[in-house]
Amino acid sequence: MTRTLIIALLTTYAGVCAANDFPTQARVEFVLSCMNERGGQSYDTLYPCVCMIDRIAQNMSFAEFAEAQVFQQLRSTPGERGGLFRDPERAESLTEKLEAAFDGAERSCFVGRVEPKD
Repeated sequence: MTRTLIIALLTTYAGVCAANDFPTQARVEFVLSCMNERGGQSYDTLYPCVCMIDRIAQNMSFAEFAEAQVFQQLRSTPGERGGLFRDPERAESLTEKLEAAFDGAERSCFVGRVEPKD
């Protein structure tokens, strides 16, 4: 009985660890950037931004997230160099996955909120 319980707990814990592979620094950087984009540092922006990174982490690994961000940020580079970030099938699929994760996270975390105007 005890052995079965230990195995069940370890199996569950392994799944939690895999779903939470985002480093603390990456989470903090995301949250600070999110808060800055949405009106500054306040509790009104803190909780939804923390919720967003948690939702994104549920939908993709940190390696996928980091790679997708690079593709997304550098795809507007002109010429051949930009092609390295625009053309590969992996770039397109990861960028789409990141955008879908962002959209889903924003819908579930910023419910009923009006975004501040620039």
